[in-house]
Amino acid sequence: MKTEAMRDEFIKQLADSVAVKQRLAKECGSTMAEIAAVLVSAFRTGKRVYWCGNGGSFTDCHHIVGELVGRYGYDRAPLPSFVLAAGVASLTAIANDYGYEQIFSREAEACIQKGDVLVGLSTSGNSKNVCAALEVARKKGATTIGWAGEKKARIDEVCDLVLHVPSSHTPRIQECHIAVGHVVCDIIERTLFPKS
Repeated sequence: MKTEAMRDEFIKQLADSVAVKQRLAKECGSTMAEIAAVLVSAFRTGKRVYWCGNGGSFTDCHHIVGELVGRYGYDRAPLPSFVLAAGVASLTAIANDYGYEQIFSREAEACIQKGDVLVGLSTSGNSKNVCAALEVARKKGATTIGWAGEKKARIDEVCDLVLHVPSSHTPRIQECHIAVGHVVCDIIERTLFPKS
């Protein structure tokens, strides 16, 4: 591919990304605000927020948790937020002994308590291991939140609240998930730790 074609590809794909984010802002603003409010409430009442996802979504979970436990925009107290299956030994042991579909649900069963929140990221909305964890968390009395693509899916059956990014293209969905994650972190930080 020649340099001019590469440049054109950047322009095209970045424009596509912007267009999806504009639709997300227009169509899903209320849902995103509700998600932020649930997370603020959980932290405010001393509950924990857990996250899970596969592949790029797994690393997005780590990114968001890093902002919550560390800081997003400024110094403040850390927040109790965790990624399920973050420990390689546990992940591989559970996958080996129980099956890959249980890598998140086994830890959800061990850690999640009533009143906690589990956020599951799945671009398809049908990731079996993510949905299994959400189902376990819901049975334990946690609030379950899904971040998915535009199609209704299994995640809708196991979540109290689902954000459907208006796209079926995995990279665009993931770009929106991390953008939403950043705004959520900003809202949480400024709400719970307002600057004087």
